[in-house]
Amino acid sequence: MSNIIKKEEYPYAFDTSACSTCEGRCCTGESGYIYVTKNEILAIAEVLEMDVNEFALKYLFKKGYKYSIKENKINDSYECVFYDRESNGCKIYNARPNQCKTFPFWDYYKTRVDELNLECPGIIDD
Repeated sequence: MSNIIKKEEYPYAFDTSACSTCEGRCCTGESGYIYVTKNEILAIAEVLEMDVNEFALKYLFKKGYKYSIKENKINDSYECVFYDRESNGCKIYNARPNQCKTFPFWDYYKTRVDELNLECPGIIDD
């Protein structure tokens, strides 16, 4: 079974095996927004066995008309509150937002492969 994912219209491929060694670069680093939909909020709250309102108060903030998952500041870095440093993984992996599921295949990176290469060691240039 191959660990290489290739998507049409993207000038790169992704080797998923690199995730085990990268120390969560897609979940840590510069501050950003991890947008979640209503359905994603419901799914994450269910995985965490929390009331939706309690979950929203503890883990979300509003940015414009959207909701984003909060981050923790660790030294000069920011990381998703659900990033687990010990396991180098996601505490809500089975309910993670679509934004996380689709990384690194974001439209933004179609023309910024050099920038993506700095963030993700699993990128394979075509």
